[in-house]
Amino acid sequence: MHIDILTLFPEMFHGVFQSSILNKAVERQQFTYELVNFREYSKNKHQKVDDYPYGGGAGMVLTPQPIFDAVEAVKSKRNSNPRVILMCPQGETLTQQKSEELAKEDHLIFICGHYEGYDERIREHIVTDEISIGDYVLTGGELGSMVVVDSVVRLLPDVLGNQQSAPQDSFSTGLLEHPHYTRPADFRGYKVPDVLLSGNHANIASWRRKQSLLRTWNRRKDLLDNMELTDEDKNTLKNDKSDEIL
Repeated sequence: MHIDILTLFPEMFHGVFQSSILNKAVERQQFTYELVNFREYSKNKHQKVDDYPYGGGAGMVLTPQPIFDAVEAVKSKRNSNPRVILMCPQGETLTQQKSEELAKEDHLIFICGHYEGYDERIREHIVTDEISIGDYVLTGGELGSMVVVDSVVRLLPDVLGNQQSAPQDSFSTGLLEHPHYTRPADFRGYKVPDVLLSGNHANIASWRRKQSLLRTWNRRKDLLDNMELTDEDKNTLKNDKSDEIL
């Protein structure tokens, strides 16, 4: 297996990959890895990788170009069609079953974000899997990716030494966040929703609420069990959940 990790902070991984079971697995060539700083792929003259969110709001959003280009370069280098994993609080919660599934792959790419979030087009057009390690938020995806890599690599043949070790393993409330978009408005034909460019803050707020409701219904319906939904919220779920889920 080969693992590529796209991150703005590659130095965070040195201690993890140079210690314990992972270090031994690297030394035995049971897996290889590369740390890719996607800032190096930015075409911005200042190597910026983030920008302000369309529609307003707090924080900065990672722009699509550096991450698209980094993923494409990594795929081309290895001539492969890997699973591309986005570390994200909105993803499916990591389970032992998911780790076992990923351990069967030859090549994995992890995307570790920072700031407010990712431009939604990254999620929609290059990602194959979204993974969360729990219902909480970290400063970036690096720590989460370390958890996933560790849980996957230990399942590779002979990494643990004892073949029975892995098979014997045991295994804030609220809505999920709406999609984010940032410049450019049209990237490779993938366009930002018109409502976010309208400047109508009431319509933007309504769209975001609707998307949050639909995303939560689709991905984590259990989070709605203790939510106090307005009549408008209930109407959204009743009328739109089967037609427009992002």
